[in-house]
Amino acid sequence: MLDLIMLDVHETELRALLATEDGAEASAYVLLATADIAADPWTGAARRRLVTRAVLPVPEEDRISASPVHVTWSTRGFVRLLKQAERDGLIPAIVHTHPGSTAFFSEQDDRNERDLFQIVANRSGDCRSFASIVMGGDGSVVGRLWKAPDHAQRCERVLVTGKRLAVHASEEAGGIPDSLDRQARLFGASFNPAIRALRVGIVGCGGTGSPTAMLLARLGIGHLLLVDDDVVEVTNLNRVHGARRSDAEAAVLKVDVLSREIEAAGLGVAVARFKGWVGDPGVRDALRSCDLLFGCTDDHDGRLFLNRFAYFYGVPVIDMGLRVLPAAEDRPYEMGARVTVLTPGTTCLLCRGLVDPRIASEEALRRTDPAEYERRKAEAYVTGGGDPAPAVVTFTTETACMGVNEFLQALTGFRGPGGMKDERRRRFETCEDRANKARPRPECEVCAGPGVWGLADVEPFLHRFG
Repeated sequence: MLDLIMLDVHETELRALLATEDGAEASAYVLLATADIAADPWTGAARRRLVTRAVLPVPEEDRISASPVHVTWSTRGFVRLLKQAERDGLIPAIVHTHPGSTAFFSEQDDRNERDLFQIVANRSGDCRSFASIVMGGDGSVVGRLWKAPDHAQRCERVLVTGKRLAVHASEEAGGIPDSLDRQARLFGASFNPAIRALRVGIVGCGGTGSPTAMLLARLGIGHLLLVDDDVVEVTNLNRVHGARRSDAEAAVLKVDVLSREIEAAGLGVAVARFKGWVGDPGVRDALRSCDLLFGCTDDHDGRLFLNRFAYFYGVPVIDMGLRVLPAAEDRPYEMGARVTVLTPGTTCLLCRGLVDPRIASEEALRRTDPAEYERRKAEAYVTGGGDPAPAVVTFTTETACMGVNEFLQALTGFRGPGGMKDERRRRFETCEDRANKARPRPECEVCAGPGVWGLADVEPFLHRFG
């Protein structure tokens, strides 16, 4: 299996670069990183994912001719692209437009690209493949990877990911249930196949994660990944959707409870489960197989992990937070929800001050060396856990609705153009909503610039040490 993630910042850059006043075709180059997935969590099959890393224009002196039905350019720039790809460990790609039609590979494209592959094959360097991308005038995109002179592997899906989300599938998703008819009446006939083709992960299956899972299942998500290492307890029953007292008494895993309830609903959702922490190496393939993630965990270390993952792999993370405090003599109720979008082009959690690296370090120690954590806690070197935070099902569920509606905005633009807001905040006690902006810290490796955007597989993973 092969698919391609095109960061929406790159898609926007390409559309602007390739626009022509006379409707002629145009061309550009792209460098691609790779994510090699040993086992897809739903099928067990190996997958390769290509991720756009950088957009490069074709030099003016290399352009030869163009019309509404063809574009030609010198191969000099392509040879330079191959050298750069070899140096950086990337895959070179050519991009051209079909401004007057949908995206497809023509017979002329086949001939031209076979000739380009010969250039690749005749070189002595490490680069042994190249990709080709066509962008249609109707917004469609197709891609393929040439690894042999007589065969190009077609991308089953091309995803535009970021504050906007679009799915361009080589085949329409099958098995659209008639239960989804009413939402198609609102968003159009293309909505259900698009949402059915998506693979979405939920990290944290508690107060916000459990309603998020139920909402996505009802919307018709085709593939759902559930990640959590916790079991149901009696105190969870006031807010974990689908949980029963018998689950708490038997200490059933939260991921198993949600999977059971979704499968019992008969909605045709393929559910994969992982019991463990999100940073566990055993869940990496599953995370890299997702198209979008919901961060519903309340641990700082897990959030820091997802914070990096979103930018390295171009898989957007919709991070949710909830803070509710009881009233006291000196203050009123404080009840606030937050939904923050993490993707290239937005400000990360660290720069927003929403995660604390010190607390994250303590959480990592407690997970990896409990005895040492307890020793430091006794000596007051770590803060230790405080009282459990208050939680009410209406507020946790409404936070989940905020997050899922942001996801729908990315797919449909029902709130207008521009995709998801970087961050939305809601005050329950005052009925106030606002969008929140923040600027990256200049030194931030993750969000201040494109240094790691779409970098995908690297060693160490996500450039994390320890």
